[in-house]
Amino acid sequence: MSCQPILIVGPSWVGDMVMAQSLFMVLKERRPETPLDVLAPAWSLPLIARMSQVRRGIVAAGEHGEIAFGKRRQLASGLRAAGYAQAIVLPRSLKAALVPWLAAIPRRTGFRGEMRFGLINDTRKFDAGYLDQTVKRFLALGLERDERVSAIPEPRLHVDEDRQQQTMGRLGLTVDRPVIAMLPGAEYGPAKCWPWEHFQVLAQALDDAGYSVWVLGSARDRQAGAAICAGGNARNLCGETSLEDAIDLLAACEQAVSNDSGLMHVAAAVGIRVVALYGSTTPEFTPPLTARRKIHYLQLECSPCFERECPLGHLRCLHEITPQSVVAGILAADQQH
Repeated sequence: MSCQPILIVGPSWVGDMVMAQSLFMVLKERRPETPLDVLAPAWSLPLIARMSQVRRGIVAAGEHGEIAFGKRRQLASGLRAAGYAQAIVLPRSLKAALVPWLAAIPRRTGFRGEMRFGLINDTRKFDAGYLDQTVKRFLALGLERDERVSAIPEPRLHVDEDRQQQTMGRLGLTVDRPVIAMLPGAEYGPAKCWPWEHFQVLAQALDDAGYSVWVLGSARDRQAGAAICAGGNARNLCGETSLEDAIDLLAACEQAVSNDSGLMHVAAAVGIRVVALYGSTTPEFTPPLTARRKIHYLQLECSPCFERECPLGHLRCLHEITPQSVVAGILAADQQH
């Protein structure tokens, strides 16, 4: 079997990139000698570097949503010498298919979409009913044309223990008490965000029960972190850590309480228990890919709406998930463990 490398055009979101590792795992299981390269946004390269199946990450040309034809042509020119036998294009956009076509990669696999005739020459039918999860859609592009997705491998990110200790030392963190991570952010919008005051009540209850609480997120989550930590002992680390830091710090925790977000998928992929909170989205579509999970989803008559903000103005789908129900599940899981 040919060992010519495969180029995978990756997604643009943290959670999707983590879920894409399931595809990388299947490809390496079937073709262990075939190198896999991933073309992806620059921010994702540290994440890709934690995936043992990937030989290298390549920075995509252009910003998110930008055609940048000239930049893509220049990138493609540099990729031709790599001798790729196949490109697997995970996004369904036209621009995502440009580089493999410009690089003259002979087999270019992807779903039908956005008038990509010619750019994609190994075209797969997009069956939303059967491919009802994001991860299944990724996996389907790595299988033979008529093959069905069966088992879904759970993503597993490498944890750098030396770096973990260095990061904890820099931030003055210890694990003398069991640690619960709180992940209050969600890039998609507020309709995916559990109320800050619920997180705060939960943080205080966990502190009283003997846990340390670390709140992780980007600089945009600093205000949320400050509100959650106000008046208590929880640590607001939002904006103080890189994505690499977050991977290693999450691995030092026992559980993570998270909105449906990229860091939720990271937490699942480092092997800790995930307490997932769903509002405008549904765990049927983007579940944390781990058996160690507890999902809170109320399935109201208006859910899932997939809107960035609650169209009805009440956000009951998240407000009515109580901190008391969440802390009870965390404590029960620890007692069983």
